[in-house]
Amino acid sequence: MKAKQLSVFLENKSGRLTEVTEALGAAGINLSAMSIADNSDFGILRCIVSDPEKAYKVLKEAHFAVKITDVIGFVCPNTSGSLSVVLKHLSDSGVFIEYMYSFANGNVAHVVIRPTDLEACERILAEKKVELMADSDLYQL
Repeated sequence: MKAKQLSVFLENKSGRLTEVTEALGAAGINLSAMSIADNSDFGILRCIVSDPEKAYKVLKEAHFAVKITDVIGFVCPNTSGSLSVVLKHLSDSGVFIEYMYSFANGNVAHVVIRPTDLEACERILAEKKVELMADSDLYQL
């Protein structure tokens, strides 16, 4: 199932991430998951939040460059090789993953991916009986 993810472009300077988290916190928006990728000039904060539309508005009003993209969340066992099985289903079907981030909690791992073909990815994961996460579940982790 598709979920909404925020991508926030941040200058590489001290305090910018703090400003994002303060703006979201002041608006009552919770961060469920996040990842930061950077280069020499800027970083990209990718995050799943409790209310993506409200977060988008809050960050735009605070003058952040932000966009919403669709991602897919799924659950797999937190055991050696489990993720590779799921990823092999996708790669064998020609689905390319632009990026992903994940975290494990106890016996399960929660994974967020951005595939180039969302519909094919969803279909393949469903066919292979991979547990897809509803957007509401992902927003409330």
